[in-house]
Amino acid sequence: MNCIIIEDQPPAQRILKKYITDMGTLQLKGTFSDAVKAIEYIKQEEIGLIFLDIHLPKISGIEFLKSLTSPPYVIFTTAFPDYALQGYELNVVDYLLKPFSFERFVSAVSKVLDRERKEKTMAEGSPIPATQKELFIKTGHSYEKIVIDEIFYIRSDMDYTEIIVENKKYLTSETLRHWSEKLDSEQFYRVHKSYIVNIAKVKRIMGNQVYFSKEISVPIGRTYKDDFMNKYVK
Repeated sequence: MNCIIIEDQPPAQRILKKYITDMGTLQLKGTFSDAVKAIEYIKQEEIGLIFLDIHLPKISGIEFLKSLTSPPYVIFTTAFPDYALQGYELNVVDYLLKPFSFERFVSAVSKVLDRERKEKTMAEGSPIPATQKELFIKTGHSYEKIVIDEIFYIRSDMDYTEIIVENKKYLTSETLRHWSEKLDSEQFYRVHKSYIVNIAKVKRIMGNQVYFSKEISVPIGRTYKDDFMNKYVK
C-alpha cells in the first residue's frame, strides 16, 4: 500500500520513516511538512494511507481531512489526546498518541490492512438481486445508503465512478464494469463506454442522447446504440 506522511516535526518524520521501512508492507511515496503541500499530490497519485499530524501550519490535519472528497485511510499521529472523538467521527482508522512504539504502529497499520481486505470482499460480492431496493455504497471510508430505483445513471470518471441520483452525486472507487456485473441487467444498461443508465428513469431518446429530463441527458455510444435500441425501443 502506498502511503505518505504529513508531519511538520523532523524527529516525528524520522520515526515514521523508520517504522514504515521496518514494517515492510508499506511504500512511502512522500513526506510533507504541511497539509496544503500534500493536497495536489493526493489528487495526482494513488495513495492508500496517510499518517496525519493534527497540529500543522496553515491548516490543521482535521480541516485538511474534512476537505477531501474521497480520502484514503488515515492514521492520526499526534501528541494531543483530545481529538480522539473527532477522529472517530471522521472515520479515521487509528489514533497514535506520541510517543508511540513500533508495536503500536504495527497494530495501527494492521487495522488498515484488515479494513482494506474486508471492503474488497464486500465489493466483490454476488450480484444484487432484482428484488433488492436499497444499496450501501462505499464513498471514501464510509458507506452511504441509496435507493436503487432512484439512480439516474452511473458515469465512469477514470479510476472512479459517479452514481447520479436526483440532486446528488456519489463518488465511488468501483469501476463501471463492477456496476455492470452487480446491478440488474434488465434495469441498468450500458449505453456508452462511460455510462450505464437506469432504463426506468429514461424519459426520451433523441439522436444519440438518452434524456432523463430536459436538463439531464447522457450520450449513446455508436457501438452500443444498435443493441440498446433493439432491446428497449419496440
